[in-house]
Amino acid sequence: MTDLVTLGETMALFTARRVGLLRHAREFDLGVGGAESNVAIGVTRLGLRAAWIGRVGADELGELVRSTLTGEHVDTSRTVLDPDAPTGLMIKGRRTADLVDVGYYRSASAGSRLHPDDLDPELIRSARLLHVTGITPALSASAREAVRAAVTEARAAGVPVSMDVNYRRALWPPAEASAVLCEIVKTVDVLFATEAEARLLADGEGPAGLASALTALGPRHVLIKLGARGAVELSDGTVRQAAPYPVTELDPVGAGDAFAAGWLADWLEGADPERRLATACAAGAFAVTANGDWESLPRRADLSLLTRSEAVDR
Repeated sequence: MTDLVTLGETMALFTARRVGLLRHAREFDLGVGGAESNVAIGVTRLGLRAAWIGRVGADELGELVRSTLTGEHVDTSRTVLDPDAPTGLMIKGRRTADLVDVGYYRSASAGSRLHPDDLDPELIRSARLLHVTGITPALSASAREAVRAAVTEARAAGVPVSMDVNYRRALWPPAEASAVLCEIVKTVDVLFATEAEARLLADGEGPAGLASALTALGPRHVLIKLGARGAVELSDGTVRQAAPYPVTELDPVGAGDAFAAGWLADWLEGADPERRLATACAAGAFAVTANGDWESLPRRADLSLLTRSEAVDR
């Protein structure tokens, strides 16, 4: 049995090695990145099994995506090789020492052509959890239908569904995103969002108020990610707040995915609420301590390397 199944677009990632305007960069590191596959890697590093469904181009960058995820023990056997579209591309620069700038080149990419026919219903039905994000339904009409089909399949089989809002303004306007994502939120069990993303879907006073408003839409568990201020969780009527781990931030990209992976891994393992929130914050902290979307995601043995006060009930 697969613990977590997810679907979406994973792209090749070029990261400039020097700080400054991207036009002056001469050397780049080549890797991969994608919100859903970041979560899959995070879960496998914490000892669970994950599978990723997606499309990549029949090109070298597509092979890079597949080999990287496979090397991290993510099941990529349902990956579709698209001969008619290229693998999407991210280019990450650092305008200043403290400002990361990411550009996406994914229009008409293989990943944006994800289709309901690409899904493996049996894989979804036999999983312990389906994880989706708000990025995939923004990529194209067919990708949106793929997310809907996957969620419908999971719900019919009694498989819990988690969702990270992951709003990308470059992909769709707020009004359209709100309408589509609210529809999906009503069908999920676990929801992750930043404060700004939460306000796309509901009104509330502060993180706890937003979490309460979101649970009214359907989810049993709502996690409001506060970045350097920690996180707030509302689960089964109880609000918990976690302080952040004090770390030196090098690259903030992927921290939210790491947070989700940490929380979901512990939730699937049946950990108590305080522990799963602590693991989520620790994973998010590890993610920002090195360059790359997923490279610094922790393993279980790494979690004890960070210390902070425990999550407390409010």
